[in-house]
Order: sequence, then structure tokens, then C-alpha cells
Amino acid sequence: MSQQTRSHQHHAAGGPSEQFGMTRGNRSGSGLLDGEPSKWSTRLGQFEWKASPYIYVAPFFILFAIVGLFPLLYTMVVATRNWNTLTGDGGLAVCGATCGSTAPSWFGNFAWVLHQQAFYVALRNSVSIFLLSSIPQIMLALLLAWILDANLKAKTFWRMGVLLPYVVAPSAAGIIFSQIFSDKMGAINVLLQQIGLNPIMWHGSTIWSHIAIATIVNFRWTGYNTLILLAAMQAVPRDVIEASVVDGAGKWRTFRSVTLPMLRPTLIFVIITSTIGGLQIFDEPQLFHNAASAGGGVNNQYLTVSLYLYKLGFVSVTPGQPNMGRAAAVAWVLFLIIVAIAVLNYLLTQRFASGGQARRSKQAIRQIEERNEAERQRAIHSGYNARAAAATLDALGMKQEA
Repeated sequence: MSQQTRSHQHHAAGGPSEQFGMTRGNRSGSGLLDGEPSKWSTRLGQFEWKASPYIYVAPFFILFAIVGLFPLLYTMVVATRNWNTLTGDGGLAVCGATCGSTAPSWFGNFAWVLHQQAFYVALRNSVSIFLLSSIPQIMLALLLAWILDANLKAKTFWRMGVLLPYVVAPSAAGIIFSQIFSDKMGAINVLLQQIGLNPIMWHGSTIWSHIAIATIVNFRWTGYNTLILLAAMQAVPRDVIEASVVDGAGKWRTFRSVTLPMLRPTLIFVIITSTIGGLQIFDEPQLFHNAASAGGGVNNQYLTVSLYLYKLGFVSVTPGQPNMGRAAAVAWVLFLIIVAIAVLNYLLTQRFASGGQARRSKQAIRQIEERNEAERQRAIHSGYNARAAAATLDALGMKQEA
């Protein structure tokens, strides 16, 4: 085929450029090219990219709002009402003869609770059990975590063994310790009688009942806190520990001066959760009571605030009495006490973990930041001057060469 024939066929077909132009014109008539996303799909992709994280975490917040936030706010409403389980809402709360006031008030249930001697006994018992359980528990958990962090044989076996009490159901733990702390035939009392000592009335004595309940709490939760602290210890950089050993620090000095300050966030978490759990304690005193009725003892010797709340709301149900309103008021008073003690624990833990040094004031921090900024500006300015001087020398050198 000659060159003229090929050229004629090429022009008759319109050429590649003309064919592409026609195709592009046809596609532009429909508004899009192949592979070019529409504005709608672009906006949808941007929205998906921005909204995906919120969509992923939304189920938790929705569930928390339904089963956590709403009951909390609704309990606040109930705490201000003369609310009875049998008769329902009876208007604003009235403190009554306990406070010498018959005027309805939103603070009526709170005033009634604060005038009850049983509430202060329950609060005393809760704080006592909390101190007897949390302080030894955290100290023992730190010690066990430090031991398990060493180069032991069968590490997994020992770590799983520490966690086993946490897996035990509370009812099973109650049965076990009811055989240990029984007043008549308990294992400890039998041993004391064998050596000629008097048995301990675990359920009749205030301090001994608190020790027994604290023992149950420590049995259940020490292993849990041990593994949390062990995970934090394993996150401590090994080169820092090796550097302290090279500097001549012993094991105790290394733990106290290097490891312990680095555990501050975890210690704060463990202490706050122990505070919340210790002041809300309910299972262990009820299981220690070992009876179908609500626990607390004959003279309220191991009555906690949670048990007192349970008795008000679900046991002492009398028509006309705001049992649910008063129980809700107890719940809110306990909530405020826990928040106050948790904040105090947080401040004390920060001071302890930082070696007892006081935190710098805002003014001192501001002065340090201003000094650092001034040094940075001087460094920038000196660098600019150095670059300008170098440029001047380069220019002079070029002139001399020219």
C-alpha cells in the first residue's frame, strides 16, 4: 500500500487525535471522563474518611449513654423526690421529723441521710475495710510484680497462678472463706483452740470482721493489680535500668529511684480503681454475712455504704416512705465522697512518685518557657547572622576571582 493511500485512509478515519477528540466530546457531553470521580463520590469519600473514627467509637458512647449516663442523671432526679417503690413519685422530698421540717425540698432526702447515725457507721466501716484492703493489696502487688519481672523459670506458670484467684467467682470465694472465718468451726479458730487460745468472733467484732472482709478482697484482687503493674514494669526501658546498675545502684535503689517513678501513671490508675472498688464494696460483706438476709451484722459492725443503700432501697420498703429517693441520695453522697478521695489519692500519688518534690507553680513554668523561647530566638538569629556572613564572604570571593 502506498504512502498516499495510507494517508487517505488515515484522514478518512479522522486520525487518532480526531477520534480521541470525538470520544472526549461525547464523554464531556455526559459530564465525566472514565476514571474521573464525581463531586458526590469525592465528598462521600471525604466524609467517610473524617467520620469513620467517630462511627467506630459511637457504639460505646451510645451504650454508655443508655446504661450509664441516663441512669446516673435519673438517679439524681429520684434523689430529690419522695419516691417509693410501691406508690411511685410523691412530689418533692420531705425530711420530716428527723430534721424537724415538713417543707418539701429537693435537698430533703440528702438532709435525712445526713441525719442518720447508721450512714456514718456504714461510711466508717467502708473506709476501714478500704484501708485494710487497698494499702496491703497495692504493696503486695508491687512486690509480686517486681519478683515476676525477674528472670524466673516457668514465667507463664507463675503469672497465671497469680491471676487464678481473680478468676474465682465471688460466690465460690465466699464459700471458701466462710469455712476459714466461721465463728465456731472455722479453720483459724480450730487452729487457735488446738494451741490453747480463745477463738475469734469474726462476725461479732468490728475490727476482726473488717480484717476478714479485707482478706477476701485481697485474695480476689491482688493478682489483677499484680499483672497490671507487671505490664507497666516490662515497659520500662531496659537501658535505663542497666545504666543505673552500671552507676552502682543496687536492686532496691534501682527500683525506688528508676522503676517506681516510671510506674506513676499505672500506680495512679491502680490506686483510683482500688479506691472506687473499696468504697463501693458490696459482694464481700454480703458473702461474709453468710445468710439470706441483707448483711451488716447485728450491730452494723460490717455494714458498708453499698449495703446500707441496698437496705434502704430494696429491704426497708414501707408505703409512704421515700425508700428509693433516700437510697438514690445515699448513692450520690457516696459518689461525691469517692470523687473527693480519688482526687486526693491522685495528688498524693503524683507527689510520692515524683520523689516528694513539690510541683512547680504556673509562674515558674511560664518563666522557664519564656527563657527557652528567648534562647530559641537567639539561636535562630545567630544562625541567620552566620548565613548572612557566609553569603557576604562568598560574594567577596567571587568578586576577587572575577
